[in-house]
Amino acid sequence: MQEILMIATIVAPITTALVEAVKKGLKPNERIMPLVAVVIGILLGAAAYFVDAEIGMRLWAGGISGLAATGLFELGKNAKDDIKTRK
Repeated sequence: MQEILMIATIVAPITTALVEAVKKGLKPNERIMPLVAVVIGILLGAAAYFVDAEIGMRLWAGGISGLAATGLFELGKNAKDDIKTRK
């Protein structure tokens, strides 16, 4: 567990920077940004060969860094906004 958190801590700032670059460059729909952040995090976690950990651990760490980059708040906020617009 410590390795996963260590990798996520290292990868999270890079994930955040790439997510911001995607936001400014491609201007995607804000509702899909949490998914984009998780995918970017997973890809970065998979590419983290500098860490001596199994691929599964690196993928989990990348996913966690993607969630950290977007913030769990955004996930809840988007879901709440979707429910309001459906009514």
